[in-house]
Amino acid sequence: MNDDNSRELYDRALSVMPGGVNSAVRAAIEPYPFFVQKGDAGHVIDADGNRYIDWVMGLGPLLLGHSLPEQVQAAIQQKASEGPMYGTPTAVEVDLAEFVVRHVPSVEKIRFVNSGTEATVSAVRLARGYTGRNKIVVMQGGYHGAQESTLVEGTHENPAPSSAGIPQSFAEHTLPVPFNDEDAMREVFEEHGDDIAAVLTEPILANYGIVYPEDGYHEFLREITNEHGSLLIFDEVITGFRVGGLGCAQSEFGVTPDLTTFGKIIGGGFPVGAIGGRAEIIDGFAPAGDVFQAGTFSGHPVTMAAGLETLQFAAENDVYNHVNGLGEQLRSGLTEIVADQAPSYTVTGTESMFKVIFTREGPGKESLEEQCSAGCRQRPTCPRYDTCPKNAADVKNAETDRWRRVFWGQMKAQDVFLSQNQFECQFVSYGHTEADVEATLEAYKNAL
Repeated sequence: MNDDNSRELYDRALSVMPGGVNSAVRAAIEPYPFFVQKGDAGHVIDADGNRYIDWVMGLGPLLLGHSLPEQVQAAIQQKASEGPMYGTPTAVEVDLAEFVVRHVPSVEKIRFVNSGTEATVSAVRLARGYTGRNKIVVMQGGYHGAQESTLVEGTHENPAPSSAGIPQSFAEHTLPVPFNDEDAMREVFEEHGDDIAAVLTEPILANYGIVYPEDGYHEFLREITNEHGSLLIFDEVITGFRVGGLGCAQSEFGVTPDLTTFGKIIGGGFPVGAIGGRAEIIDGFAPAGDVFQAGTFSGHPVTMAAGLETLQFAAENDVYNHVNGLGEQLRSGLTEIVADQAPSYTVTGTESMFKVIFTREGPGKESLEEQCSAGCRQRPTCPRYDTCPKNAADVKNAETDRWRRVFWGQMKAQDVFLSQNQFECQFVSYGHTEADVEATLEAYKNAL
């Protein structure tokens, strides 16, 4: 496989960009990333003309794949041709806001911003402003963007910045606890309940190997935050409009958060973020309230048009049946392959998300008949239950180097593009086909 052009581009990039990239995860590919020239349905073509089945899908935004339906493409082109942006409101941002409010259970009002990071930054600020409290509870290993309040590691007794450049005094207001650990959450509230503004969590840990919640966990979070007057924030930047369809993951789990952050799909592949929730809370944003939030590019008309047309197309066509069906085929096929060739590994994911986590321990091959059939659901009767990942630490303890340094390259050599490390999610799009699934399963067989 020729990669001369990608190597030359990366060499040039190293001279003018830190690490040769504009987002750190892109440099996880060794010895250097391939540079994409264009997308085609469920595939990408790199700068050397190599074609890959693409399960990264821009790290999640591309629900429809790379080849947009005509009506979506036309709406984007129309808005772009009318002028880049204006610094005033436009009708299309109202249209998209109304669509989201109509379909997402918890959202009565919404504020559009420019990235998932900006959404979570603003949601944390809003929670603090609304409650008059300082502390935020997060899940260990959970990712909520490149922001000071959540780039924190350690335990709630000893939180510390996970990045240089963040003062320890910032980290002291963030309390990390393990996902799926009710006892740890109770302990945090016993110690700090009067100063906890919010619990911030993904409904499914989707940036750390895909970890499903145990039955009743989100209901517990809803109860304990209500009891202590704290807010519950669901970070649906990844799961929003992917899990649970147009109602998002919160509708799938039947739990209504106070605030929800969005990104990725809500912008149809263009830069976007959003914060939605109860009107009385969202009205805390300026100019209606005292919590300052603003942005030159917020509600950008091209992004709003792309998001609206993407979601309308999904509502009017068989998008979710298609992507969820292919996701089920992938996970079911992977479950069979793993049981036969690598029985300690765990297949995870739901609907149009999937991953194989290289867990080091598992039940004996002979006892896997009753396992979850298409992705871990934290089912206590599953023979994998005692060894499947329950939180980010469990995923981190998997064979992450083997996944990245050996397995990823073997899949690339078979023209399959997977996410750049063990932790990032993989996604099915409307552009993928059953042939893509079959080719990918065959590649997994060979690589495992």
